[in-house]
Amino acid sequence: MKRVRVLLLTFLILMLLSGVVFGEDMGDVYVVPVKGEITRATYNYLRTTLRDIVKNSPEAIIFEIDTYGGLIHETEKIKNLIIDLDVPTISFVNNKAESAGVLITISGEKVVMSPSSTIGSAETIPDTEKVLSMWRGFLRDVAQLRGRDPDIIQAMADSDFYVEGISEKGKLLNLTGQEALEYGIADFISDDYEQMLAHFNIEHSNIVQVEESLEVKLAKVLSSPYLNTLFLTIGFIGMVIEIFTPGFGVGGTISIIAFGLFFGGNILAGNSQWTSLAVFVTGLILLIVEAIVPGFGLPGISGIILVILGAVLAMGSLASALMSISVAIIITAIITILLIKHGNRIPHLDKIVLETSHGQGEKYKSSLTYESYLGKEGISISELRPSGIIEIEGKRLDALSDGTFIPKEANIKVIKVEGTKIIVRRV
Repeated sequence: MKRVRVLLLTFLILMLLSGVVFGEDMGDVYVVPVKGEITRATYNYLRTTLRDIVKNSPEAIIFEIDTYGGLIHETEKIKNLIIDLDVPTISFVNNKAESAGVLITISGEKVVMSPSSTIGSAETIPDTEKVLSMWRGFLRDVAQLRGRDPDIIQAMADSDFYVEGISEKGKLLNLTGQEALEYGIADFISDDYEQMLAHFNIEHSNIVQVEESLEVKLAKVLSSPYLNTLFLTIGFIGMVIEIFTPGFGVGGTISIIAFGLFFGGNILAGNSQWTSLAVFVTGLILLIVEAIVPGFGLPGISGIILVILGAVLAMGSLASALMSISVAIIITAIITILLIKHGNRIPHLDKIVLETSHGQGEKYKSSLTYESYLGKEGISISELRPSGIIEIEGKRLDALSDGTFIPKEANIKVIKVEGTKIIVRRV
């Protein structure tokens, strides 16, 4: 029995010594950037990244935040990702946590501010009672969960919410790092990872910094609501120029590139699938058919509906899509009117308006010169939709159709002459 006891004691001593000498194997700490505008691309990136990190059993995750905010619904989903983690989390505001960045910041168990950072100004856009009430509910709920002052957090989102001695009446609250620490919104001020981990007694092996891939960075930029509006506007304007000018040229090329960037960015960001592009292209085809066929009917109505539906499906948000499409259509309409009136003054676009100009010293040629073509027949050199080029008696002339589409190499007849404008009909 003595030998057994000695052996057991020796075994226990060796086990204790091995623990002291070799130590316990510790995991890594991962630093995950949350930067730029908060979009669906941000959420998709964080969801995939956190899923991979958790598989490695990390000691903690630091979310390095530098954002002006972004989409509310995506921010709420990011908040849920952080709260649901079974890993110690630290929100590190490295520069600014504005708007949606406030909710992401207070979702972490601990909050660290860099010496020159700020947090606040979390007002929603649009600032409606319904949206603001929902947003304040999100902020209040997370603040209470993490032990932050919900009144201070709500004062960052609503200028009507006043905290005496801290915020000003009628102004959104925005705190510096030192103020955030003083009011209990932050737990520590530092811009050093090792220092903040030591402060929270988090032992670790290594600090692993996660980088956003080029695909994610590109998706976040291209899927921005502002760029989406710009791409749609450029695409529609290019399409209008292509319709009003004969042949395929610059307008069509610009339109294809703009629509390609619009859908490519949203597909990369995970906002949509290829279905949205197919719906949109089908709508454009129907609109082109409507432009060729006289009158306005089923193809035009169906085309408009499918174009709007395609854009909505691509952006993943009805409000953002309708806003972008409305702005794009208004700007396109204005530019179209300007092109029709003044297109002759712009190089390479003079075919949109059938006018001629004469340099100084040239003899003025009366419009009566074209009266001689009245009633004569010729052939269309290009498509007329409604403008194009015709040939009469071996001479090429700019002409307008009488409102119907005239294909290339069709027999035409001059039915009217108005100044420098020659109006023809297919015969």
